[in-house]
Parts: sequence; C-alpha cells; structure tokens
Amino acid sequence: MPPRILVFAGSIRTGAFSGKLAACAAHELAQQGAEVTRIDLGDYLLPLMNEDLERDEGIPQNALRLARQIAGHHGFLVATPEYNHSIPPLLKNALDWVSRVKRDGERPLRPFENKVAALCSSSVGQFAGIRAINHLRAVLVACGVEVTSVQCSVGHGGEAFEEDGTLKDERSRKTLTKVAQSLIFHARTVAALETN
Repeated sequence: MPPRILVFAGSIRTGAFSGKLAACAAHELAQQGAEVTRIDLGDYLLPLMNEDLERDEGIPQNALRLARQIAGHHGFLVATPEYNHSIPPLLKNALDWVSRVKRDGERPLRPFENKVAALCSSSVGQFAGIRAINHLRAVLVACGVEVTSVQCSVGHGGEAFEEDGTLKDERSRKTLTKVAQSLIFHARTVAALETN
C-alpha cells in the first residue's frame, strides 16, 4: 500500500512561491509512488488562536477538518514562505489550532501523533526561507511530529519557476527529489505500524 501524504503551502496568496513549490513537491511525491492529497489552507480559515474562544465555543470546525486531514495521512509536506524571518501567521495559527484537537466527537483524535513531515521553503531573497523553515521545524517538533532532516529551500522565487510551474534549477529539482524520497521512506514506516 502506498503511503498517504498530505501537501500544503503556508501561503494562500495568488501566485505564491510556496504554492508553486508545494505543487512541485506533490508531483514529485506522486511520481515516486505516494498517494498524494493537496489542500489549500484557504479552505480551512480560522480565527486567531485564543483559549477563551476555545473554552466558550470549542474547537472551530475548520480546525477539526484540518486535524482530520492530517490524521488521515501517514505524513505531510509543508512549503512555507518567510515572513519577517519566520513562518507566516496563517500557517502558525493553523498548526496551533490543530495542536489543540484532542477529540473528534466521542473518539480520541491526536492529529500529530505518529506523523512524519518534510519541509520546503521559498522566498524572494537569496536566503530562500531558511530562517522560516528552521522555525517551522521547531514548532512541529514541539507538536510531536518527526521532521525529516532533508529539506528544500528555493531562493529568488520570482525567477525560480518555469511557466509550467516546474523548477528551473537542476540542483533544486534534485534536492526536492531527495526530500520526497526521505518522506516516503519514513511514511512507509508509519504505514507499517498502522497495519500491525
């Protein structure tokens, strides 16, 4: 059985470099045999994380929907942009809300439990989102996610992609291939645990 991999970007801006990179990653994962689901965080918009809101109104439905998506896959790949040397608020807020999900109705739900993630980043500058990807890694590790060591960062995002959305740079393409290989390898281990 092929591992199930969820892919999403940390930005919902039209033409976002992270969205283009997520599309490249989804294609590469599928080429290597993964069962890929691509989602858009714009379909899971959430209020700012607030424990008073959680207490008074409960977990927002979109947080529960996103938690179900993550829980339903063996691993996930996030492509993040860099905002002020860190991850964007949209992505951080989504992860914070999902980390609060403990139940789905009557049954327990731990969306990040036994999950593996791979990370990619992109930016307009030469640093390619490296600072953001390091912050994202720290957040996911804090949530209990195993994060693969192989990562792909694409700089000068405005010139990095062909008109068809593929990466121009051969080095970036090869790195993305390695990211996909590593994620699939680790996700297969998760899948094997699921069947035992």
